[in-house]
Amino acid sequence: MRDISDAIADHTGLSRRVLEYSAVMKQLVDAAKQPRFSEASWAPLAAFVATDVFERVGNFKEVMRWPDYIAFLTQWAMHSEWEGSFKRVTEAPGLVLLELEERSAVGGYKSVVNSVSVYVFNDAGKITHLDIYLQMELPDPAMLQGYEGVRISA
Repeated sequence: MRDISDAIADHTGLSRRVLEYSAVMKQLVDAAKQPRFSEASWAPLAAFVATDVFERVGNFKEVMRWPDYIAFLTQWAMHSEWEGSFKRVTEAPGLVLLELEERSAVGGYKSVVNSVSVYVFNDAGKITHLDIYLQMELPDPAMLQGYEGVRISA
């Protein structure tokens, strides 16, 4: 496995955009520990997204629009460490599947998960939809506290 940023040069098209999005995500998660970090700090990530129609369906089938996602990311990133290793990327017209090994630490909880993220693009090359699928050990209930106030589908 390789670092996500090392895999960028080997890809073109929408696959490259997804890898660049992931590299920017890593930069911003690292930057979130700085005192002036805010929801506005996610602007570099927003450049990849059709923010007016964006929808994310997460690990627990929770659905978020862009403003909700940025609020969620801000709180998560301020208290978390995150990194990913590239496994594979698959591209079809308007669609990219990215497989990573993701490592994160939230408080005292550390996890390693296999993820598949499905990115849907509009004709302008902007992300309109993101689905997240994870393989992981059962989480510590304390980890789920970060989802307080987020509607999780049953």
